[in-house]
Amino acid sequence: MKKLILLGLILTLVVSCNQEPQRYFSESPEIESIKERIKAYEAQDWEAWKSHFADTAQVFHNKNTGIPYLESMKRHQDMISNFTSYGFSDDKTVLEMVIDKEGKKWVNYWSVWSGKLKANGKELVIPVHLTSQFADGKVVKEYGYYDTASITAAFIEIEAGEMESAEAVGEALN
Repeated sequence: MKKLILLGLILTLVVSCNQEPQRYFSESPEIESIKERIKAYEAQDWEAWKSHFADTAQVFHNKNTGIPYLESMKRHQDMISNFTSYGFSDDKTVLEMVIDKEGKKWVNYWSVWSGKLKANGKELVIPVHLTSQFADGKVVKEYGYYDTASITAAFIEIEAGEMESAEAVGEALN
């Protein structure tokens, strides 16, 4: 009986020693950082938004080459200036943190962005995936994937309408 108990203890020890460290998390300070950054983006609180990035952070949204995060911020500001309202859907948002084999922390963010255009009131709805690498509590690298075709098409439609209006005014003046 003693041998059986000893064998059980040894087996338990061996199994517990071979467990790999946890790699996936649904809660972490990095996940909270992403949530705070999204809220800052929606509120156009750019100082709070910037505070989540390392000074040297690079952003790769739909491209293989990165840009400085401040340039990314400027592009966000330019794009959303065309909308009366915009934001992410809380009920369609999923977040997870992964620690890769090299020990790097990545937060994956999936959600749905929607916005209403100023020019015509049209609503655009776009699924978004962001994955952000963290070091020392700050984003150092971010990849973003989303289809910009509907935004481009909407802007082309608005521009075409403006050109038609300008032509109509020009014809009326002649």
